[in-house]
Amino acid sequence: MQSLESNALEPTRAQLKGLSASARFIRYLPVYGLPILTVLLVALFSILLPHTFPTFLNLRAILGEKSVIALLSLAAMIPMMTGRIDLTVGYGIVIWHVFAISLQTVYGFPWPLAVITVLLGGCVLGLLNGLLVEVARIDSFIATLGTGTIIYALALWHTGGRQVIGILPEGFTNLYTATVFGLPIAAFYVLAIALVLWVVAEYLPIGRNLYAIGANTRAAELNGIRTRRYVIAAFVASGLIGAIAGVVLAAKLRIGQASVGLEFLLPALVGAFLGSTTIKPGRVNVWGTMVGVIILAVGISGIQQLGGAFFVEPLFNGTTLLIAIGIAGYAQRKRSSVRHERAHASNPTPTHETTRNLQNGIPTGKGGNQ
Repeated sequence: MQSLESNALEPTRAQLKGLSASARFIRYLPVYGLPILTVLLVALFSILLPHTFPTFLNLRAILGEKSVIALLSLAAMIPMMTGRIDLTVGYGIVIWHVFAISLQTVYGFPWPLAVITVLLGGCVLGLLNGLLVEVARIDSFIATLGTGTIIYALALWHTGGRQVIGILPEGFTNLYTATVFGLPIAAFYVLAIALVLWVVAEYLPIGRNLYAIGANTRAAELNGIRTRRYVIAAFVASGLIGAIAGVVLAAKLRIGQASVGLEFLLPALVGAFLGSTTIKPGRVNVWGTMVGVIILAVGISGIQQLGGAFFVEPLFNGTTLLIAIGIAGYAQRKRSSVRHERAHASNPTPTHETTRNLQNGIPTGKGGNQ
C-alpha cells in the first residue's frame, strides 16, 4: 500500500502554461491514458466483431455481469483511501449471498428483512476489521485475510458444502433482473454508489481527511484528524457495500454456494488498483476505479468473443494487476520526485557568498548587496 499515496499527479495550470498542444496532450496522457485505451479497445473489438460486440445486447450483458465486481471494487477503494486494504470484499460476498438466500428459504424471513439483516452483517464485519486494524494494531492485509478466511469457513460450515436452494420471491430476484431504460438495474446501483462516494471523496471534509490519513497518518493526527475513527468508518463502509454486492449476487444466481464468490476478489482489487493510475494518478479515486472495471470488462468480453480459452479471464486479470501495481509504483516515485524538485526550488541550496554573508551578519536578498 505504500505505492498508493493519497496525492494525485494531475498537471497544474502553472505546469501547462506556455506548452504547445502536443506537449499538453503528452502531459495529460498519464492522467487520461486508461480512458483513451478503453475507447480504443471498444473501437478495435467493434471492428473485429461488428455483429456481436457493438450491440445493445452485449452492453446489457457487460453491465449486468460486471456490476458485482464494480461494487466490490468501490468497496475495496474506500480503505485504500486511508492506506489500508480490505481482502474481505472477496470473502464476504461468499457468506452474504448464501446468507441472503438461507434467511428466506430456510428461516422464513421476508426478503426485505433478509436484505436488511445481510447489510447489517456487512457493517458488523467492517467494524470488526476496523477494530483489528486500529485497536489491535494488526496489519490490514493480515487482519482482513484472517477474518475473510474465518467467514469463508463459516459459509462452508453453514452450507455443508452443498447448494442452498429454494423458492425466492419475485421482489427479491427483481433486485437483479429488473431493468431501467432497458439496462440492468444493478448498473444503476453501481452508478448511485459511485456518485455518493465521488461527492464524499472530492467535495466533503470526510474525503479530504481520508486522503490525508492515507498520505501520512501521523501528520493527519497532528492536524487534529481522528484517524482511528475515520479508518474504522472506512472499513464499515467497505463492509456495507460488500454486503450490497452479496445481495445482488444472490438475486442473480438464486442459489447459495460457498464455492462461488472468491473469483471476484482478484478483479475487484485490480479495478481498485487501476483506479489509482488514471484520472487522478497516484491516488485511488472513484471514476478511475470505474474506468478500471470497464477496461477489464471490455477486454475480457472482446477476447472471449474472439474465441479466447477459459483461462483467459484470470490470466488477463492477473497481468493487468501486475501492470497496475507497476504504474502505481511509478506514479508514487514520480510524485516523490516532483515534491523534491518543488521543495528544492522553493529552498535553493545557499551559495558560498550567501553563506559568508550570513556568517558575517549581512542580510541577504535584494538589500544584501547594498
